[in-house]
This record gives sequence, C-alpha cells and structure tokens, in this order.
Amino acid sequence: MGRIKLNILGLAEVRRKATGSMKLGRKTLIYSYERGVGTLFDETTAKKSGEMMSSFRVREVAALLVAKPLNLRIIQVYKPTSGSEDGEVKKFYEEIEKAKGYLKSQDIIIVMGDFIVKVGDERVEDVVGPVALGL
Repeated sequence: MGRIKLNILGLAEVRRKATGSMKLGRKTLIYSYERGVGTLFDETTAKKSGEMMSSFRVREVAALLVAKPLNLRIIQVYKPTSGSEDGEVKKFYEEIEKAKGYLKSQDIIIVMGDFIVKVGDERVEDVVGPVALGL
C-alpha cells in the first residue's frame, strides 16, 4: 500500500473464521468470514475512521470514515460467481440495497469490490496476461 500510495484497499476472498478487525503492523484490517471480504486501512485513515462494522453478510463489510463536511461510508463486496444459484446473486444485490438503507442519506456511500464483471470478449494477453493485471 505504501509503495503505490493507497490509503484504503478492498480485498476479496479473505480467509478468516469470523468477522472482526485486527492490526497488521501499522494498518487495520476489517474482515468478514472465511470466504468473505476485507478492507485494509493505512494508519492515518484508520485513525480518522469511526465505526468499522464487519459484515452485513459473508460477502460484505462496511466502514465509516469521519470526514468534513460529509462522512464517507464504504461497503466492500464480493459477488457470487455465475456458477452460483440464481437466488444467491439476486439476494447479493438485495443485501447491498438493504445495507445502504442502514446508512444516513447525507453520507457519501461507496460500494466497491469484486463484481466479477467481464466487459467484452476480446482477450488482450499482451497487456494483462491470461489471468489479471498485476501491480
């Protein structure tokens, strides 16, 4: 995070047995279950944050950053794959809407994460490789 100057990093497939938060050196991680998500905050951002709630569900985690003039609420998500049951994907989107309903309307809300989206069908392996783009 320091090398590429990130304050907040969203994570998918976080391997924890419960929900919660933990210190990782000078960073703070909030996480949600074994196949859930997490959000990693640098030291400065973690100090400015208010509540850090883990999990509306296994695939969602939320945090509040106290800012002026408006607070910033982050919902980190990890969408079920296309191989999942149809109802699970629908429920995922319903849960995001439900989570947003708990938040104050005047806050800035960011929903971020892995939505497992493909744009187009052309492969550009010379640029990104067969799997993904590395940082």
